[in-house]
Amino acid sequence: MTGDPAVRRRRRGAALERAILYAAVQELTESGYAGLTMDKVARRAGTNKNAIYRRWPNRTALGVAAYRELVSADPQLPDTGDLRSDALELLRRANRHWASPYGEILRDLMSSSGGAPELLAQLHDHPGDEDAVWLTVLGRAVARGEVHPEALHPRVATVAVALLRNEYSVRGTPSTPDSVIVEIVDEVYLPLVRHRGVFTGA
Repeated sequence: MTGDPAVRRRRRGAALERAILYAAVQELTESGYAGLTMDKVARRAGTNKNAIYRRWPNRTALGVAAYRELVSADPQLPDTGDLRSDALELLRRANRHWASPYGEILRDLMSSSGGAPELLAQLHDHPGDEDAVWLTVLGRAVARGEVHPEALHPRVATVAVALLRNEYSVRGTPSTPDSVIVEIVDEVYLPLVRHRGVFTGA
């Protein structure tokens, strides 16, 4: 019934935008980014391509919006009472995501973005949210007395996931061995956050 002209006339504004975005999410889920086309989304949403282009200028922009919708669920943050365990769990979640079909969609979108900063800023697993997640986990460690408050800096907090992402870029594989994840946490992340403030007299 979504293709009924009367239905198309009635849907405008936010309702039509939601229908388009939902259709794009379904296309991404079923066919991946390679199978996402404006024609398919328009047919599924019961609208025309002009309605899509007025909201998203190209296929990549629509794909990015659909991907963000697809992964918008807010998972429970790990709270084991130990910073090492929390950091390992966050990195392992990221690793599982990159190895999943969602990770393949993300890689395709990053490649298709052509380095456009406004699109890349919306990808990278939601960088703003990522900062908040790692700062929250690190903040709990500060409250427990595991690390000094000086460790609460976004670049410090997210260095572990940045190193994990670098593994994907350098090796070109969608999954990183767990031994590498443990090494990132034990050899880089924990020494860094635990020594922040130590040499400043804190």
